[in-house]
Amino acid sequence: MSFRSNPSRQRRTARHQRFRLHPAQAVVVGFALTIAAGTALLVLPIAKAGPGGANFVEALFTATSAVCVTGLTVVDTAVFWSPFGQVVIMLLIQLGGLGIMIFASLIGLVIARKLSVRSRLNTATEAKQIGFDDVRGLVRGIVKISLLIEAAVFLMLLLRFTLGYGYSIGKGVWFSLFHAVSSFNNAGFALYSDNLMSFVEDPFICLPLCVAIILGGLGFPVIMQLKKEFRSPLHWSMNTKIVLWGTGVLLIGGWLYITALEWNNPDTFGPLSPWGKILAGFFHSVQTRTAGFNSVDIGMMHDETWLGMDVLMFIGAGPAGTGGGIKVTTFAVLFFIMVTELRGEAAVNIFGKRLSRAVHRQAITVVLIAVGAVVSGAGMLMVISGEPMDQSLFETISAFATVGLSTGITNEISTFGQIVLVVLMFLGRLGPLTLGSAIALRDRHILYELPKERPAIG
Repeated sequence: MSFRSNPSRQRRTARHQRFRLHPAQAVVVGFALTIAAGTALLVLPIAKAGPGGANFVEALFTATSAVCVTGLTVVDTAVFWSPFGQVVIMLLIQLGGLGIMIFASLIGLVIARKLSVRSRLNTATEAKQIGFDDVRGLVRGIVKISLLIEAAVFLMLLLRFTLGYGYSIGKGVWFSLFHAVSSFNNAGFALYSDNLMSFVEDPFICLPLCVAIILGGLGFPVIMQLKKEFRSPLHWSMNTKIVLWGTGVLLIGGWLYITALEWNNPDTFGPLSPWGKILAGFFHSVQTRTAGFNSVDIGMMHDETWLGMDVLMFIGAGPAGTGGGIKVTTFAVLFFIMVTELRGEAAVNIFGKRLSRAVHRQAITVVLIAVGAVVSGAGMLMVISGEPMDQSLFETISAFATVGLSTGITNEISTFGQIVLVVLMFLGRLGPLTLGSAIALRDRHILYELPKERPAIG
C-alpha cells in the first residue's frame, strides 16, 4: 500500500500556519480592532453633544482610554459626548475589562497546567471540542462574577443617587450603571465635569466605588480562590497571598502617605473636615490601584504627593484583573529577590514556598521594559509639549499603568503628545501581559552551557 501526499492540501496547511496568530498576537489584534470600532462610532455626529462631530484624535484617544480602561480624557465626558457617545464609552470599558481578565486568566490556566497555549486556546475557541469545559467555565465565571459585583455597586449607588440626591429613576439608573461599570473595570471615567469632586465627603458614593475598584484589581484567580477557600488561608496559592498582602500594604501605605502630605493643603484636603480628609486620603490611595477617579484636584496636590502616587501607580494591581501597572506580584518578586540577596541566601522563598528561578528573569524583564517605556514617554512629552518633568512623568505613568489620574495637562498638550499617550495606554494595557505570557510560555532548550564569569556589581 502506498501513500501519496496531497500538494494542494499541503499548500493550504502552509498558508494556514503562516497566517495563524499566536494567542498573544490575537489579543493585541482584538483590542486594536475594538479601539478602531470605538473610534469609528465616536467620530459619528450622533456621538457628540451639539453640532458637528468629534475629530479623529478626540475619538481615538477616548476609545483607547476606554478599551484600555485608563480614564485619561482630552474632552469633558459629561458634556462633550451625547448619551449615545457615553453608552459607547461604557460598552468599550466593559469589553476592555472583561477581555483583559479573560485572556489573562486563560494564560494563567495554561501556564499552571503546562499545556500548549496555542492548542488549548485554539481548540476552545475554534473547534469547541469536548474536554475543555474548564476554559468555557472560566469565561462564564469571569463574566458572572463581574456582572454580580457591578450589579451590587449599581444598587448601592442607585439608592444614594435617588434617595440622597433626588435623582429621577431614569437618571439614577444611568449614572449608577455607568459608574459601577467604570469602577469595577478600574476605568475612572465619570459623568461629572469635576469627576467626583462633588462627593469628596460622601462615603455612600466613594466607598462602594472603592470596593469595586479593589475587587477588580485583585484579579479573577484571587476572587475565585477566596470564594472557594476563604476560611482556609493555608490552602491559598502564592499568587493569592502575594496579591492580598501587597494590596493591603500598598493601600494602607498610600492612604497614610497621601493623607499626611495633603492634610493642610488649602487647595485639596485643607478645607475638608477631619473625616473628609481621612476618606479622601483612602479614596485616592485606592485610585492609584489604576482606577483614575478623583475627588479633589490632582493638579493642586504637592509635588511630593505626585512622586508617591507615581510609585503606587507604576506598581498597579493584581494580575488577571482590570487594573494595570507592572502588577503587585512582579514588584513583590523583586522585593523578595532583594531580601534574599541581602541575606546571602541561595533560593528565594515566599510564604513557605520556593520561587522558580525563571520568574526572577521574567519580573526583571517586565520591569526594565516598563521603566524604559515610561522614561521614553516622559522625555517625549517634555520635548514635544514643554511640560515640566514632574507633570510629564505623572501623566506618562498614569497612561502606561492605565490609571487615568491627571495633573490637568492631558487636554493641553499637543496632538502629537496625545498620540504618545495613546501608544502608552495601549502598550501599558497589553504590553506587560503579552510580554509576560510570551516569556513564561517560551520553552527553548539549549544543549550546551558557556563558562561562567562575574562582572563587578556596584
